[in-house]
Amino acid sequence: MENFFSDNEHLKFHLSHHLMKDIVKLSENDYKEYKLYDYAPIDFEDAIDSYTKVLEVIGEICGETIASNAEDVDKEGVTLADNVVTYAKGTQQNHEMLRDAGMYGLSLPRKYDGLNFPMVLTIMVAEMIARADASFSNIWSLQDCAETINEFASEELKSQYLPLIHKGYTCSMALTEPDAGSDLQAVMLKAHYDDKAKCWRLNGVKRFITNGDADIQLVLARSEEDSTDARGLSCFIYNRKDNAVTVRRVENKLGIKGAPTCELVYKNAPAQLIGDERMGLIRYVMSLMNAARLGIGAQSVGLAEAAYREGLKYAHEREQFGKKIIEFAPVYEMLASMRAKTDGIRSLLYETARFVDMYKLLTKAGKVQTLSNEERDTMKYYQRLADIYTPLLKLFSSEYCNQIAYDAIQIHGGTGYMKDFPAERLYRDARITTIYEGTSQLQVVAAIRGISGGGFLKRIKEYEAINVKAELQLLKNTLIDMTHRFETIGNFLKEKNNAEMYDFNARRLVEIAGNIIIGYLLVLDADKCDKYENSARIFIQMANAENQEKENYIKNFTENDLAAYQAIKE
Repeated sequence: MENFFSDNEHLKFHLSHHLMKDIVKLSENDYKEYKLYDYAPIDFEDAIDSYTKVLEVIGEICGETIASNAEDVDKEGVTLADNVVTYAKGTQQNHEMLRDAGMYGLSLPRKYDGLNFPMVLTIMVAEMIARADASFSNIWSLQDCAETINEFASEELKSQYLPLIHKGYTCSMALTEPDAGSDLQAVMLKAHYDDKAKCWRLNGVKRFITNGDADIQLVLARSEEDSTDARGLSCFIYNRKDNAVTVRRVENKLGIKGAPTCELVYKNAPAQLIGDERMGLIRYVMSLMNAARLGIGAQSVGLAEAAYREGLKYAHEREQFGKKIIEFAPVYEMLASMRAKTDGIRSLLYETARFVDMYKLLTKAGKVQTLSNEERDTMKYYQRLADIYTPLLKLFSSEYCNQIAYDAIQIHGGTGYMKDFPAERLYRDARITTIYEGTSQLQVVAAIRGISGGGFLKRIKEYEAINVKAELQLLKNTLIDMTHRFETIGNFLKEKNNAEMYDFNARRLVEIAGNIIIGYLLVLDADKCDKYENSARIFIQMANAENQEKENYIKNFTENDLAAYQAIKE
């Protein structure tokens, strides 16, 4: 029997990270939860044992059911009839199996029938599900909406909606519109308060809404009349049972065909306000988007793992010129690079998830007790890291996911272009990851703050200060040299005092920093476990060469070169 947890030693490795002790202790309120719930853990070892058992259950469902259904789901897709979206048979089976096993609402508090899992654990589940079927991961991961309700809604709304998640009620976030995609400040769907009905009413159109016919929708709408910016937007809950939204169409997409993408028309749809008016985008949706970007990181890693395994399997089976194709240098080079990139983005994924866990759990603790000065400083420290690492993760994981899926088809040759093997589906599913929840270009805009504010460099220096075993010192020395060059090229651009030139080269700067960070993460992983040494060595060699190329480009880039690019605007 296939089990996507027990067959993946990388997940178990990241579950053993030393920071998990702090994360679990905060999550379990210093293990006082067991006094209220007899199934809550009594200590760290008990918690890890409980987590592992749940992960094994989900891993088996992923390996035996979700992965087995993926091809049929891709072919069948979804249907729309009588204003109801119906999942493919396999998708519905996936959903029911996880629901019946109690695997929805994992991160919600136990008082709302959740399992109180830290973010790291839910991200592991998201990775396994994405490896099995990336389209289903979109449906499962949208329960992030419940986290926004839990964090910002009133107790009345939380009590009404959160227990439904464990029962399998589905979620969606209705944000984008025909004229408001990446620029959510331009959202124009109207919200007005109905004094007679004592509820808000929504009117307008939303477009490209994943799982748009979900039971529980979070809707970004303009509550301030005559406003045109983010300060006029609020966040609302719409309940599908009110039947006041028309599904105008379901999009016919390149990939992730098992997850419906809908255009929705709201006609006086009753809704309830989350939190305060005018904070919808500024606070609530930004928090939701950051969680979603972490989820896309997990989806990308899961897809990358699946694509790598498909390529490796085929390379061991396929014979050409009298030997297995894995014996040919161009093929094993490609596979080793795929493995290194997958290990790298996975390390970045769980590093980011740990940062998010630490700052969110300390923030939560601060609402019920007074934090010490040290705890407040720790919370701010991890929040700053989470803010700059989240877009870095989204950028690298999605771009690498696409590269790895591309290489998986290349290893298959002409066969990979056919629908006879999963590689073709994985390639189509991967393509969206660099687009939704903020394109790669927008992730650069967010991540460049880690360059200009010095956050990335500060964290790199902290990695540098960690001692590693002697056999890894040469790799570390390479990273130290890469860091010095990173500082030099950054200062070179600043001295140009040309904002347009800096913005033009922002992606190169972010990628240079990201290569160094991932290199350090792999070296630190290799220091704990020898199996990561090859990936560290391969990745750092690739990253060093790439960084040198980017640095040379920046050094030789002139204002005349910039003008040549800008001429395209004329």
